[in-house]
Amino acid sequence: MQHAPVISIIDDDESMRCAIKSLVTSLGLDAHTGLDGVDLQKSLLAQGRRIPIIFVTAFPEERLRARAIEAGALGFLSKPFESETLIKLIDKAIETGRKT
Repeated sequence: MQHAPVISIIDDDESMRCAIKSLVTSLGLDAHTGLDGVDLQKSLLAQGRRIPIIFVTAFPEERLRARAIEAGALGFLSKPFESETLIKLIDKAIETGRKT
């Protein structure tokens, strides 16, 4: 039985998380919202789980971006961004998930 890939999309704004969840759901994928991005990434890495993570933020600090990418984040989007950019990252995440 094949499981759907898991992708984490992180956003610090609850209304944006809801909008992204709706976008992901409209693509026929399951979506869940939750922890702060950096905390989620740390938790997953500590558990040995390599899940593609896409960070979304209105406050793109270079220090945070570098840390997230260094720890394996697939993308780090600054608001505002085009939906198509997020969809391309989701497609990349799905491909990455299939290879693991």
